[in-house]
Amino acid sequence: MIVYPIAKINLGLLITEKRADGFHNLETIFYPVPVQDDLEVVYASEFQISITGIDLQEDPTSNLVVKAYQLLKDDFDLPPVRIHLHKNIPVGAGLGGGSADASYMLKLLSDLFQLQLDQQKLMDYALQLGSDCPFFINPKPVFARGRGERLEGIPIDLSGYYLVLVKPPVHVSTAEAYQHVCPAQGRISLKAISKFPVRRWRGNVTNQFEKYVFDKHPEIGGLKQKLYDMGAVFSLMSGSGSAVFGLFRTEKKSIHSYFPNNYRLFSQKL
Repeated sequence: MIVYPIAKINLGLLITEKRADGFHNLETIFYPVPVQDDLEVVYASEFQISITGIDLQEDPTSNLVVKAYQLLKDDFDLPPVRIHLHKNIPVGAGLGGGSADASYMLKLLSDLFQLQLDQQKLMDYALQLGSDCPFFINPKPVFARGRGERLEGIPIDLSGYYLVLVKPPVHVSTAEAYQHVCPAQGRISLKAISKFPVRRWRGNVTNQFEKYVFDKHPEIGGLKQKLYDMGAVFSLMSGSGSAVFGLFRTEKKSIHSYFPNNYRLFSQKL
């Protein structure tokens, strides 16, 4: 069985407070985007995993898809499987690729082994794997609060816009980014801002991680300005970075000519 985990971008990200449990409460809008990995699982005589595509520079058995398998195996009598993951979603980018892989793995295993897990149960398992994993159980535009697990559907439709997504050869540590962010309530809720037309998002929809990340990695901040110079209606860093996206009214052709060869680029109509 094969599934295709997709990425997300954050349409704004506010860190509102640090919690007693060490996590942070946040406010964001998750929006799914058509950048995807390939994940295949088949029956096997013994457990195996292989990973191709982007070099993750990690022991494959520590991957979140393995943790998802083990999580369900603890509650169900799952047989051995062979997993193959082809990575295309950039890592260390704020696009949720690892979380997507984990959540799609849960859904795949539920279908493959007829576990009959409903959406709420899948989301409960997903939250054990990561704060933004529940979003990928049913990836549609949502306003997210809490750790990112309190999800509310929101009527944002970017259909017709062209997405340009740029990932420089820089890895941003999410844990480090959280250590340097100063929690603060936004002057206006992102949920309210979402009702503004996209042309009014610039200057109103913000990502609190940008200040620290741009100070430490000026090239990432430069990408945001570059996308505006190219004509983006709106541009923002996604999550804790390092990917930056721009929304355009018209297709940007030959985008590779705008950026160095070692940058990963995606350009698709939403």
